[in-house]
Amino acid sequence: MFFRRCLLHTRLVRRVLQSRQYAQSSHVVPSVTPVEKILLDTIKVNGPVSFATYMQLCLSHPTEGYYMNPANAVIGARISQVFGELLGIWLLSHYLTTGAKHDIQLVELGPGRGTLMDDILRTLSQLPHSRTSVKHVHLVESSPALRSVQQKKLQSWDGKNNLKIHWHDSIDDIPTADGVYTMLVAHEFFDALPFHLIEKTHQGWKEVLITSTPDPAAKRILRPSDVLTSSLDLDRSSSSTATSKTRFRSVLAPDPSPVSTLLGASSPRFGSLPIGARIEVSATSFQAARKLGMLISQGAGGSALVVDYGANHAVGNSFRAFKKHALVDPFEFPGQADLTANVDFAYLAEALAGTAKVHGPLSQRAFLLHMGIGTRVGALQRAASTSSKENGDALAAAAARLVDAAGMGGEYKVMGVTSGGGVEKEKEKEEGAWPFIAGEIER
Repeated sequence: MFFRRCLLHTRLVRRVLQSRQYAQSSHVVPSVTPVEKILLDTIKVNGPVSFATYMQLCLSHPTEGYYMNPANAVIGARISQVFGELLGIWLLSHYLTTGAKHDIQLVELGPGRGTLMDDILRTLSQLPHSRTSVKHVHLVESSPALRSVQQKKLQSWDGKNNLKIHWHDSIDDIPTADGVYTMLVAHEFFDALPFHLIEKTHQGWKEVLITSTPDPAAKRILRPSDVLTSSLDLDRSSSSTATSKTRFRSVLAPDPSPVSTLLGASSPRFGSLPIGARIEVSATSFQAARKLGMLISQGAGGSALVVDYGANHAVGNSFRAFKKHALVDPFEFPGQADLTANVDFAYLAEALAGTAKVHGPLSQRAFLLHMGIGTRVGALQRAASTSSKENGDALAAAAARLVDAAGMGGEYKVMGVTSGGGVEKEKEKEEGAWPFIAGEIER
């Protein structure tokens, strides 16, 4: 019996050595990034980390996070000016239902380059009901690098018609006052917020965590414990040591935790999911949505648009990364790639319950088509054709990308949120909120 155990152990060691030899010859692991070293050291001392911790450090570490690096300041997809115009028109339409007698404060969560806010401000400045009503612009942005980009983009508006621009680290810092109407937009904001990955088991909800992958190039003496199963189950979707190009892998926690249990019970929808189901749940998104609803329901009320990747249900495999506009492994360049996960719009709606009225979501395609993007682009094309046919063609191409059912038009969803107070409440009770009452367009 002793001889058989020794033979089995020898075979296991040989297999591990063969795997390491293959990994060394077939794969080149990138050099360690600063954030990667922080994560590896944290795991070494404290054990596996959550996907939320990983995402938070990669994107928002004070000095090494992706959003904090000036070299990465210009991020996100370019959008057509028509997109900002139509979002501004929707927000203004709800302001008009209040009687158009209040001052306006514009709020954007995660303003990126500042392009969208610039387009909205230009639209509102050309309309008589809002030209002088916008008194303050509040931008929620924690990255100094991105704030600098936004400031350059929007500096021409600061002081124009007594308008003031402010930056905040959190939505909590935005002031409210009686007689002020809030217009809020969140474009590609929620998809960048940290999430936890949890799995439903017979023992309850367990969290899927991130741990380190043994370095295939490291010289070390193998011990029996190196070839035995860890107390943490290897994740069924993670790459093996022999084929992984990263230093991280996912593992399933052996037991439910307070966090996984709380998140699993945070929506009544999750209770009906089958054993083995995995879902990405963002407590940070829930809290942000709740605060959004409270903000636009104060003062003279308000309205908001949330535009993001996602669907009206939870998903469990949408975590992805982009580096230089190319899709890469989320574990391959920690701190040097943009990370994102699909938004569960139903979860946001649950967070907003009791604070504001939710409309939709609709696909971006349906929203823009109902809002008249075709008519607006046609007018811009006719105006552009007098000076440059190329400009007109570029406008049409940009608009086509926005409504492409197989691309942005289908992948992005639009959710409307209104305070539902006074005249606006009665109007929506009778007519609903356009264009969300119209439903999807099939074309």
